[in-house]
Amino acid sequence: MLGGLLIAFSAFMLVPLLVAPSPFHQPGGAFVLGALASAFAGLALIALSPASGAFEMTRRQGFLVTALAWTILPAFGALPLLGVELSAADAYFEAVSAMTTTGSTVMTGLDFAPPSILLWRSLMQAIGGVGVIVLGIIMMPFLRVGGMQLFHTESSDTSEKIVAKAFDLAAWIFGLFVLLTLACAGAYHVFGMHWFDAVNHALTTVSTGGFSTHDSSFGYFEDARLTWVATVFMLAGALPFVAYIRLARGRTFEFVGDIQMRALLIFLVAISLLVTVTRVIRSDTPVFEALTTSAFHIVSVVTTTGYASEDYQLWGPFAVGLFFILTFVGGCSGSTAGGVKIYRFQILGRLAAAHLTRIVSPSRIHPVLYHERKVEDNVAYSILSFLVALLISLLASTFLLAWLGVDLITALTATSTALANVGPGLGATVGPVGNFASLPDAAKWILSFMMILGRLEFFTILVLLTPAFWRA
Repeated sequence: MLGGLLIAFSAFMLVPLLVAPSPFHQPGGAFVLGALASAFAGLALIALSPASGAFEMTRRQGFLVTALAWTILPAFGALPLLGVELSAADAYFEAVSAMTTTGSTVMTGLDFAPPSILLWRSLMQAIGGVGVIVLGIIMMPFLRVGGMQLFHTESSDTSEKIVAKAFDLAAWIFGLFVLLTLACAGAYHVFGMHWFDAVNHALTTVSTGGFSTHDSSFGYFEDARLTWVATVFMLAGALPFVAYIRLARGRTFEFVGDIQMRALLIFLVAISLLVTVTRVIRSDTPVFEALTTSAFHIVSVVTTTGYASEDYQLWGPFAVGLFFILTFVGGCSGSTAGGVKIYRFQILGRLAAAHLTRIVSPSRIHPVLYHERKVEDNVAYSILSFLVALLISLLASTFLLAWLGVDLITALTATSTALANVGPGLGATVGPVGNFASLPDAAKWILSFMMILGRLEFFTILVLLTPAFWRA
């Protein structure tokens, strides 16, 4: 499986050559060498694999393959970035940020960077975005991580084997992702973006990645219509792709009635209106401007895209505190978004309500339901364990970064945005108009690990550190 992934990855690595002046000079040469290295590694792994017998995957193998894929692919994806004189730490950080659709960057001078490098960064986010959806719909329910076992679809089961229809489901996901990306690129171009910018930003919008081709991110584009296009398609990327599949199959009622989608939309509308009204009252910002920029940045952070058109820290302490909280929210399960995700908050609310009921009426039976399904104890324990792992990881990484000399605000928010796969943190260094380049190399390695840890929802990685996992 890893060999096949590396060979496919090497093919994608040749795409940026379409906008490179020459495959024999940098950075084109770096893409050719990177593709050859990836293909050779993939063929070597396939050659070392057993040639006979039916292919079946157990849960333990699923954990290992998932963890290795999100660790090894960014290492090969970083190879072309070394051609623009990034250090190993910077190149791996950038590649991990792309593949996990985090969007934090160490690169500056993007307005003058080689087009092939810009396209590769965007393409890695799209590859990561599709991989994240497959992870959320097929792998995480199979691995029973973080309460995702609640989302077994009609195409999956709870056995120890990968499901027979997983390939068909992956094909649906890829097709829908491409369709949304093409629609987004077309809309961007219609409202004034150059085709190159439109394609790059479409790749990073639908994947909720947030990489831009300009240092000022979305602030480079002054047309409010482009801001609303980005808002719509960031939201589209954060909705469950299973719901899109149901809609494509004519099951409109199930699409409209999706409990996660309703909760996310209501939450985003409520928070956007709250921030809009606050800014209109406190700073006399025109209503439409306040609504446009508030909705854009709130959707950007909640969907973990990370675009910024201005420094929202200047909106006041209320906005700073709110955006720090929004960093952890996330989108829906089975989408490209990171974060805690809406369904976990919904289930936690139901668990709290059920606990209060039991306190008042100890003998009363009060089952916890989610989408008309009973929330089993193992799902509740998985979600609570997920939150504990998030808190411990946040504290540990913040301490390590502070120990390396990083100031507390930067250490805390850089860790938060890495674990939630959002992109920008807070403060002058890693804020919405900042950059991660000035952090120590050791901090970049730590944050790279935290991005992978958050994207794989902690236990996919942590389980590999237990002796019991490696026992036969």
